[in-house]
Amino acid sequence: MSTATKPKHIGRNISRIRELRGMKQEALAISIGVSQQAVSNIEGSETVDEERLNTIAEALGVSVDAIKNFSDEAVLNIIGNTYHDNGIVNAGVNHSCTFNPLDKVVELYERLVQAEKDKVAYLEKFLEGK
Repeated sequence: MSTATKPKHIGRNISRIRELRGMKQEALAISIGVSQQAVSNIEGSETVDEERLNTIAEALGVSVDAIKNFSDEAVLNIIGNTYHDNGIVNAGVNHSCTFNPLDKVVELYERLVQAEKDKVAYLEKFLEGK
């Protein structure tokens, strides 16, 4: 049994980084000046020449080392260690209002009173006309 480590599949790393960036093959192809089929071929390749790798890294907004050393496990660890869903934890926490609730009650009361006054005025005018 061999203990040699398997070399990184650079094309697969490019594919994963592209997907994580929300970029389609066609968009990457346009930004590096090749066809979508060429990007597909690159992503299927275990190795990529340095010049092409530099161009791809720039288009993806990452370093060449990031492509070479990319691992799904590292991404999952980063997400797991930095993402916290506080929605459930803070469900019972009261948040401060950005307005005074009593002001809103008073405003609503004043609008209701004005609406009733308008109704009375309309009815008085209507009855005067008869």
